Amino acid sequence: MVSDGPRPVAPFSHAVEAGGFVFVTGQMPTDPAAPDAPLPEGVEAQTRRVVENLKVVLAGVGLDLGDVTMARIYLTHFERDYAALNALWPSFFEPGKLPARTTVGVTGLAVGALVEIDLVARRSNS
Repeated sequence: MVSDGPRPVAPFSHAVEAGGFVFVTGQMPTDPAAPDAPLPEGVEAQTRRVVENLKVVLAGVGLDLGDVTMARIYLTHFERDYAALNALWPSFFEPGKLPARTTVGVTGLAVGALVEIDLVARRSNS
């Protein structure tokens, strides 16, 4: 668990490391400083909040978005929100260094979120 990470919505660890890979649990668009506050409006704002939460977890284990090798994104309104997500997604990474990614439409997410993202990162040997 990362001490300043978002409050878990279920029993899990923020991140687990195995064999040099770090598996980051899917994060919700909640505010770690006010976990019961209303969620941001819209998929873009929720995606930004989710990525900020992922950055907190990654920092808590000594990594950042540059270490991410794979992302899985879950959208509750896939047809409506997929294009907006795609337009925003590259802004979180260095040009030309996007991680592999899978995006899936789902029927629902915890806390009524529109988006959830989990990550796989790799700790460099250098």
